[in-house]
Amino acid sequence: MSRRILITGASVAGNTAAWWLGHYGFDVTVVESTPEFRDGGQNIDIRGVGREVLRRMDLEQAALDRGTGEEGTVWIDEHGGEVAKFLTADFGSAGPTAEMEILRGDLARLLYESARNYATFRFGDRIDRIDPIEEGAEAVSVAFSSGQTEQYDAVVIAEGVGSSTRELVFPQENEPRWMDLTIAYFTIPRQADDDQMWRWYNATDGRSISLRPDTHGTTRAMLSLQQPPNGEQEWTVEQQKAYLRERFDDSGWQAHRVLAGLEETEDFYFDVLRQVRMDRWSKRRVVLTGDAAWCATPLAGIGATLAVTGGYVIASELRRKGDIRQAFSAYEEAMRPMVEKGQGVPKIAPRMMNPHSRLGINLLHHALRIASKPAIRGLATKLFASEPDGPDLSRYEKLPLHQRPHRTGP
Repeated sequence: MSRRILITGASVAGNTAAWWLGHYGFDVTVVESTPEFRDGGQNIDIRGVGREVLRRMDLEQAALDRGTGEEGTVWIDEHGGEVAKFLTADFGSAGPTAEMEILRGDLARLLYESARNYATFRFGDRIDRIDPIEEGAEAVSVAFSSGQTEQYDAVVIAEGVGSSTRELVFPQENEPRWMDLTIAYFTIPRQADDDQMWRWYNATDGRSISLRPDTHGTTRAMLSLQQPPNGEQEWTVEQQKAYLRERFDDSGWQAHRVLAGLEETEDFYFDVLRQVRMDRWSKRRVVLTGDAAWCATPLAGIGATLAVTGGYVIASELRRKGDIRQAFSAYEEAMRPMVEKGQGVPKIAPRMMNPHSRLGINLLHHALRIASKPAIRGLATKLFASEPDGPDLSRYEKLPLHQRPHRTGP
């Protein structure tokens, strides 16, 4: 069995894979380009099979304890008046707000704090080159920006949607599916009337503003634009912020407050949403997982669940199989159905949820108002992310906590 594993990317998928591989006895190194662990990020949720993975890690309750405290979702009008409300207490895990709502950085840190006892983390470094992976080669040679060159039995690429390492190994194999939605996430100061609800406001021209609670004394803001892509993800941060100020200046509700917070925020993230579509996730001793393999975008509502599940499945298959290729093939076979279902979001969905006209907004609000009624909650849950069907985890032996080896050394 291969023993020395390199993971590139210290976020949810990479940290989950590191945790399990380390517990299974592999020698694991995680390399991350940022100079230190990256906190921050917006709300994510874990549902269904992802909860079971965290349960097996004995981290489910810790993740719940670090939750945002969000109690549900409410659509509002330009005056802040309530249009439709979906409380988690009423809809459970099938509503827009799941029981386990947590900030991306908080979940990633929870996983990192546990995984670093079983894996070596190296920050401020990145892969510059992976030597051609020859047929039958017994190791992968990796050159880092720090100048080091090392050999590994396998490399797991657990980076983001724009993964540069993926392009080194799978050049031009990604055929992205653009979702016609541009989103900016950032943190703004909390004010007295911010509550524990996800407040969603629609303005004309496909614009929306969302405000969500956290447990850090701040508020998480999101600006969305429903439009075809035009390369905005390649702009500088200054250009992106100027563009948002221009587009949202007259959008109403709390736009001016949010735009003021945009100027001072320290965790601005801007992206033009696209799915990653790969015909294969592995090439001999290199494998993709998380967003680098299959980014389903936030529209799917299961991105974090996929990341946690994928990290667990790939580690477990490497433990089960003596052959790297067999392990990677079994991992892909297990994960493909869940990924394809998550990526099946129709492109009309962003248009429906971000209408361009006042009439469209009124029709959306009318539909949401009806959907929020107790009598049709069963049908209403189909509007939102529900617990996804995942791979059969019964094939993976649960490793009792007291039997898991503890890493020695750094």
